[in-house]
Amino acid sequence: MTSTASGAPVSISISISICRADYGNPRDAAALIALLDSYARDPAGGGVPLRDNVKQGLVDALRQRPQAFSVLAWAGQPQAAEGRVPVGLVNCFEGFSTFACQPLVNVHDVVVLPAWRGQRIAQRMLNLVEMIARERGACKLTMEVLSGNESALRAYAREGFAAYTLDPEMGQAQFLQKILH
Repeated sequence: MTSTASGAPVSISISISICRADYGNPRDAAALIALLDSYARDPAGGGVPLRDNVKQGLVDALRQRPQAFSVLAWAGQPQAAEGRVPVGLVNCFEGFSTFACQPLVNVHDVVVLPAWRGQRIAQRMLNLVEMIARERGACKLTMEVLSGNESALRAYAREGFAAYTLDPEMGQAQFLQKILH
């Protein structure tokens, strides 16, 4: 928000465009790395910057995996590529549901820069993710989210995500990991 010479507030509208990332496009590649590094540095992403080898090799590694796709959010006018600023990212990987005998799409990273949060950018990116997942014949979207990230949990619930259960008496599924390096 800015003001006129008379001091009256004037609302400035900035266009947000959402698109599938092109791993072969240097601008998209740089945006993906910058956004993911920003997320990695955030407490919700672990609070540690991406290692140099990750920054240098990630986009090429994603390009080599046909099951991977990413969605970017840009602020600015779509026709003015140089004036656009990357503000959001979703990285996804296709998996497979044995119970449904169909692909599924795991939403692996959701990033919206802090200054751009609260504007439903994640919602718009997830809408495109869902469209791509449906085109791939996926039966569902999955994701992991930290239990303390309440704003993200609320946002994902608004988009229809819910805890995974098969039998409520058995409880909700938990995401576990075992580090191999």
